Amino acid sequence: MSSSTDAAPRQRPGGLGNPGGDRSAGRGGLTAQRRTRLLGLLLLLVLVGVAATLSIAVGSRSIGLGSVWQALTDPGVPTEETVIVRELRVPRTALGLMVGMALGLAGALAQGHTRNPLGDPGLLGITSGASLGVVLAIYLLGVGTPAGYVWFAFAGALLGTVLVFALGSAGRGGASPVTLALAGAALSALFYALVRAILVSDTDSLDAFRFWVVGALAGRGADVAWQVAPFIVAGLLLALVNAPALDLLGLGEDVARGLGQRVWLARAVGLAAVTLLCGAATAACGPIAFVGLVVPHVVRAFTGPSHRWLVPCSGLLGAVLLLLADVVGRVVVRPGELQVGIVLALIGAPFFIALIRRRRLAST
Repeated sequence: MSSSTDAAPRQRPGGLGNPGGDRSAGRGGLTAQRRTRLLGLLLLLVLVGVAATLSIAVGSRSIGLGSVWQALTDPGVPTEETVIVRELRVPRTALGLMVGMALGLAGALAQGHTRNPLGDPGLLGITSGASLGVVLAIYLLGVGTPAGYVWFAFAGALLGTVLVFALGSAGRGGASPVTLALAGAALSALFYALVRAILVSDTDSLDAFRFWVVGALAGRGADVAWQVAPFIVAGLLLALVNAPALDLLGLGEDVARGLGQRVWLARAVGLAAVTLLCGAATAACGPIAFVGLVVPHVVRAFTGPSHRWLVPCSGLLGAVLLLLADVVGRVVVRPGELQVGIVLALIGAPFFIALIRRRRLAST
């Protein structure tokens, strides 16, 4: 007669009946995922350095890396190359880094808060509000320089976000991804109608506005970069603080509340971050499309849905994409220049179409 120990089923170490084996397999999976995320983050940091170097060295007039290094570290007697590097390309590269990072971060936050994979910061009325602010500044006050546009564009972006949040919060349900998206779409249509009405009635405003609305880094000096830098830094800090809350909101608002998350506060912080980031970027360079839409989808390929990784990596990839697009725009039509907004539209439109087709196929 068999003993009770013999009658018990034998379990192999690490098999289905071994809880320790399950834990070790889970730890192995988490370690592999963390390794992938760290490698992706390191690669993005390297790409940021490469893109910044290319932005300083490549242009309508190519400058060797040795000359670039000498201009940065030991300007000595001011030469033409030194002036180009220090007074034109370095401020332009710094602004491109800030704007690209701001748009990437804003896109990740906007998609997270609206739960819309095709969402971007323009969905919240920021771009249309900034456009209306610039047109009014030109039409009413005669402002004609990028440095003068900044404050009016930022004020318009802030107004747009506040109105979208107020409209989306009306009613018993409060602010939700659906109501915010609908309010943003309606308000954007209204703002763009007002913009077109002013442009049709005043040709001078049209001539000045069309140089801003195309989206470009050219013609923006160090003064513009210094004006928007505090807002982008503040938005960056708020975005990093808001990332863990987005992971909880992704589980559903009821679950997030059950875990102690104050949903209204998370929404307010997220919208404030998007407003600061996208508002400052749009004010400085004009509306630049597709960065906020494309970048989070690319980053999710190696970070997964965790916003603790998605948000900062989206900022880095946004900076890389914007700088490389700016370099391409300087090279393809030498000695002229193709604005970065046009280059990004040519890159982003095919990606957008492919994304829609992929989701349509997945749903059938």
